[in-house]
Amino acid sequence: QVQLVESGGGLVQAGGSLRLSCAASGRTFSGSAMGWFRQAPGKEREFVATISWSGTYRSYADSVKGRFTISRDNVKNTMYLQMNSLKPEDTGTYYCAAKKSSSASVYAADYDYWGQGTQVTVSS
Repeated sequence: QVQLVESGGGLVQAGGSLRLSCAASGRTFSGSAMGWFRQAPGKEREFVATISWSGTYRSYADSVKGRFTISRDNVKNTMYLQMNSLKPEDTGTYYCAAKKSSSASVYAADYDYWGQGTQVTVSS
């Protein structure tokens, strides 16, 4: 079993930045691709970014491309999401997720473990 804990959310003005962290514990982190998803009130959960186990493959939703950067530190068992130039439409609960396999995926159904989420609110 893998436990995922997100942190770093908060309230920020449009144009500002936040850095989310996802700390993994429990079952070995080794070999797991990971991703970030978000859910706005009244909307379905949507893909934000994903990263392979090695970190060599990364993919982003079109809505965040060029503004967000996903990264990971496998020694610290931690994944990050650097969010710059934030917009009000980025508001939502951000979830980190981990797969049992090493290949990244944009599909929530492919992920085996989920964190509880961290709230990000961007004011206009």
